[in-house]
Amino acid sequence: MTDARLRHGRASLALSFFVQGVTFALLVTRIPAIQDRYGISDGLLPVFLAAVPILAGVGSVVTEKVVARVRPRVVLRWAQPVVLLALLGVGAGSELWQAALALGVFGLSVGALDASMNMMGVSLQRAYGRSIMLGFHAAYSLGGIAGASMAWAGAHWDLSLLVSYLPVVVVLLPAAFVASRWYIEGTQEEEQEGAAGGKAGSVSFKLLMPLCLVMSFAYIGDSTVSNWSAKYLQDVLGSSEQLSTVPYNVYMVTTLLGRAVGDFGVRRFGAVAVVRSGSVLAAAGFAVVAVAGGAWVGMLGFTMLGLGLCVIVPQTFAAAGRMFPGASDTAIARLNIFNYVGFLVGSPLVGALGDAWSYRGAMLVPMVLVLVILVYAKSFGAEPARYGGGHERPRTVDVG
Repeated sequence: MTDARLRHGRASLALSFFVQGVTFALLVTRIPAIQDRYGISDGLLPVFLAAVPILAGVGSVVTEKVVARVRPRVVLRWAQPVVLLALLGVGAGSELWQAALALGVFGLSVGALDASMNMMGVSLQRAYGRSIMLGFHAAYSLGGIAGASMAWAGAHWDLSLLVSYLPVVVVLLPAAFVASRWYIEGTQEEEQEGAAGGKAGSVSFKLLMPLCLVMSFAYIGDSTVSNWSAKYLQDVLGSSEQLSTVPYNVYMVTTLLGRAVGDFGVRRFGAVAVVRSGSVLAAAGFAVVAVAGGAWVGMLGFTMLGLGLCVIVPQTFAAAGRMFPGASDTAIARLNIFNYVGFLVGSPLVGALGDAWSYRGAMLVPMVLVLVILVYAKSFGAEPARYGGGHERPRTVDVG
């Protein structure tokens, strides 16, 4: 397979990660507008919000079964348009049942999308023979920044959800679908070759569990920032309402920067060292947030959090692919479920502790959980010997 085709496959998958970042940011940053449009009560809103990650977990489980019959690139090719159309449905409806249906479809399809994207990322990394997973997640972060910026513009100009979403879907849906023709991934024969030794096709949950815990802890930290940074800065550190919106933007930018250079760190120092460093930096960030005496020190802590947490999730998917080379799709689909577990647990956990104790004290809980990742860092292992010490050596790929 030519280097040019590998590059095209890598670019097309990066575009899918970018599109998903835009789509997800447009949904979550306009939740107040969605609530107002459909008249969703404060009591019912948490049910709607929890349903999306729960259904996404179901979608990930279903994807594990589907990819036993069709390749992940086929799932991704069709899941991404469904996610975009579901977003448009959220903006186009007017009745509560329509919102429930659109969000339900969004949840199920986003689970399939997340799982298949990361399956393909791991497979393409194997074809490249060096770390490239962080680059894909950097594209997702860039999409998140773009989507949040578009959502801000929509809110600032008081645009309806449909007017905000329609141009994005009109542009990104055909772009993603056309780009999908260049998807490539490792062949089934290559996976069987990598599984030589009798472990092909099976995933030991006992071996996978450390990575599942790491995924959950990382997303508990991430959801703490996304859901509580603004409130923390305003209510605890006494910032203005305008300034309180800055930490999440800073967090997203530092996440992008960290992922953009993270693959170089993995190639130079190895995945274990990078994950350990990220864990320590993220824990230090939570500590700075917890003891901050003012808004600017708090923002320093959130900056540290972005740089620390950003490397962990992509490397967790990559580690699952290395751990089960003959069943990497299955391992990644199961691991992806714990993405949503962390998302579901993180925000309510910090909120409950903040109300019952203090929000400063609540920040110490994700700090401890992130530090626990150090215990499991050895599960990230080293690059397989066949990668030739980290030098690129393209392998045979399937072209879709």
